[in-house]
Amino acid sequence: MCDQNHFEDDRLEYEARGLVTRKEFGGALLGAILLPAVANAVAVTDQEVTITTPDGTADAYFVHPASGTAPGVLLWPDIFGLRPAMRQMGKRLAESGYAVLVVNPFYRTKKAPTAEAGGATPIQQVMPMAQTLNENTHATDAKAFIGWLDQQKAVAKNRRMGTQGYCMGGPIAFRTAAAVPERVGAVASFHGGGLVRGEAPTSPHLQASKTKAQFLIAIAENDDARAPKDKDVLKETFAQAKLGAEIEVYAGAAHGWCPPDSRVYNEPQAEKAWSRLLALYGKALA
Repeated sequence: MCDQNHFEDDRLEYEARGLVTRKEFGGALLGAILLPAVANAVAVTDQEVTITTPDGTADAYFVHPASGTAPGVLLWPDIFGLRPAMRQMGKRLAESGYAVLVVNPFYRTKKAPTAEAGGATPIQQVMPMAQTLNENTHATDAKAFIGWLDQQKAVAKNRRMGTQGYCMGGPIAFRTAAAVPERVGAVASFHGGGLVRGEAPTSPHLQASKTKAQFLIAIAENDDARAPKDKDVLKETFAQAKLGAEIEVYAGAAHGWCPPDSRVYNEPQAEKAWSRLLALYGKALA
């Protein structure tokens, strides 16, 4: 499902290397770290929403520029689900000019918060919820959420959408683009877990050939160490599909480095990844 069972090992390694102090680590767990302000941020409007899917009613957070229309973005959280850190990331993206839907992928099991301690929640507590999802739920949810976005006045109908995922959200973002190829023009995966799962047709990396999107794949250094061939498989896959893809291993970044409540939040590398996301959306969703 993902490599978040390595989080505690990663934290200890970070402390040993002097990359994060216990005080900083504790602040991240409490969600005390605020993301840097957006330059020239636009005013935004946000609300909690519910969305009907084939399997029930999903709770989500929708945030968008207060006036005009903007390209839609579907944000898939990591295994800790919809929470303040993910809302903060969604709002920041909206302030950059996008209409962002941040979903609770575990709505079939529990409404948010699904991990009450956010990124500090023991992985064993949330893994059972992650195991209830599969390629079929990914596809049906993707269609429902993209369809919902298309019904919103704030979403530009003449511009394609983006989708981004963190950890387990990376594979779901890939499958979203495959499920709704005519609407999704950009896909971003940050420390995505399980992008390459052999040669089975359902492997997320093989879904790329069904898409019409451009891709950004940001890989944690320790994930690359655990599966060093994955980046090469991804590069070959995108080359064969003739799809644009930026694939990079982020030096010094541990799995989970992007959300500000993560145990291994790495602000410099998270900001680099964020800048590449904005570059992708600026090009692919223009």
